[in-house]
Amino acid sequence: MSTCSRCGAQFSCAMKDADPAVPAEPCWCTYLPPAVAVPSAPGASCWCPACLRQHIIDTSQTPPGTPLDNGA
Repeated sequence: MSTCSRCGAQFSCAMKDADPAVPAEPCWCTYLPPAVAVPSAPGASCWCPACLRQHIIDTSQTPPGTPLDNGA
């Protein structure tokens, strides 16, 4: 299990949590639209599905050149 570095929710990340004995499958995040880079901090990890989806919505509605919230 992974922990969302934005909200603290537990979720499964196929890239990080995969069983090395099982052939790798794409992670759920690869099925979402491409996103502007997720803001990160030292030691930060992936975001859960809800946070990543909200980030995609927020950044798709932000006019180009507008500073983005760093999630802090």
